[in-house]
Amino acid sequence: MSILTVENVTHGFGARAILEDASFRLLKGEHVGLVGANGEGKSSFLDIITGKLMPDKGKVEWSNRVSVGYIDQQTILTKGKSIREILRDAFKSMYELEAEMFQIYDRMGESSGDEVARMMEDVGEIQSILESNGFYSIEAKIEGIANGLGLADIGLDRDVAELSGGQRTKVLLTKLLLQNPTILILDEPTNNLDFEHIEWLKKYLKNYENAFILVSHDVHFLNEVVNVIYHVENTILTRYTGDYQQFLQMHELKKLQELKAYEKQQKEVERLEDFIARNKARFSTTGRAKSRQKQLDKMEILERPREKAKPTFRFTEARTPGRTIFEAVDLILGYNEPLTRPLNVVLERNKKVALRGVNGLGKSTLLKTLMGIIKPFSGSVMLGQYLQPGYFEQEGAQENGHTAMEEIWRHFPGLSNYEVRQALAKCGLTNEHITSQMMVLSGGESAKVRLCKLMLTDVNWLVLDEPTNHLDVDAKEELKRALKEFKGTIVLVSHEPEFYEDWVTDVWNIEDWTTKIV
Repeated sequence: MSILTVENVTHGFGARAILEDASFRLLKGEHVGLVGANGEGKSSFLDIITGKLMPDKGKVEWSNRVSVGYIDQQTILTKGKSIREILRDAFKSMYELEAEMFQIYDRMGESSGDEVARMMEDVGEIQSILESNGFYSIEAKIEGIANGLGLADIGLDRDVAELSGGQRTKVLLTKLLLQNPTILILDEPTNNLDFEHIEWLKKYLKNYENAFILVSHDVHFLNEVVNVIYHVENTILTRYTGDYQQFLQMHELKKLQELKAYEKQQKEVERLEDFIARNKARFSTTGRAKSRQKQLDKMEILERPREKAKPTFRFTEARTPGRTIFEAVDLILGYNEPLTRPLNVVLERNKKVALRGVNGLGKSTLLKTLMGIIKPFSGSVMLGQYLQPGYFEQEGAQENGHTAMEEIWRHFPGLSNYEVRQALAKCGLTNEHITSQMMVLSGGESAKVRLCKLMLTDVNWLVLDEPTNHLDVDAKEELKRALKEFKGTIVLVSHEPEFYEDWVTDVWNIEDWTTKIV
């Protein structure tokens, strides 16, 4: 049975086509991975099926009595609410039913016998609904899933405004799972999640009985949890049955078949055109030439399969710095309260270090402290000589109205129009991308613009905070290659061990430094 049917949907933004005549169906129990390169329209497709965006053409139809749970990349939390209050909102309708039941009880004392009998019937019905939906074990449910995603360690009574990006993701995800909708729609849920909780979510989704649609660039995660792939490329949406690895094999085969069909047709077109050119002028063969021309006119000409622009990353090394990059002396990280014990660590030139550990323990805080963006809670950081750092922040500014080209020019005004376009093109960005405002670019496209700025700067120390978030598979692989080749020093925050394990020299686990219970 089809839970969701999408028929012939077409959508675009201005001159930029996103989807062309796209069709999609979601069957009961299917675990769908929606994949494609950055900017291909995956998030737009999710917005269309959830009603946030109206397609230019086509039809979206949900079956009756379907509840949809959706987390997108921009969902926000209300300041002043605790984590527990946000999670209880998942059961808002049941709390409202309980309040209605208490109001009925209050009115019973002032009511007559017949009215009391009717009220008791209402109360019984409400009681039955609450019990069948597990209302009286809500707190246990909240504690169970909150523990699985590490929220209990943060404290369920903590204000959500104080949370890191990864912690906010956990809260939204926990709330969604508590709602237990008929269909889950997850847009890059592993971004900002630490390794341990990605593993927990992986197990949860593998055993999930209902259907879900998942957008993710985490190949290992996708491969474990999906059984259907929808691939969006060049505005076309194609369905493949199987996991991600099976999709890759079938997609390569399809591309090869399309290329062979195109080449075969091109040879046939050349043969016909040659025959027509040689025979149309001769009286004795002009009839056959006209016949071939009709044959050629009726032929549906295939387009050459388009290869997606792949990024090429390369970081330019500045002069060699001093032997010591930084030395932390009794350094305590934190804002209003300490996050760590005193740290005494030294980073030497040409080391490549990955920082790991669960969210909220101070990984991003350490990077910002090293870069001088925030002051240490106490202690000091002494930087080495001749440092030329390049810093990649976890997220760019949300309300950036500059185009990608203007963003580069702001920082490198001496570059020509051609040089800016060339630099952005190397990062896999098309003309449509580079003339779009930063705030309308996808997360992956925005990350490529910020990586472009780093590549235009001479650096000898790269400080990277979750650079793979939002990046598509090809971009991630290319970034990994570029970081391997970089001759300078690297400090990297990442929750993807498979991204860094085979090239870093050291792994620092911030859980060894924290004052919190992990």
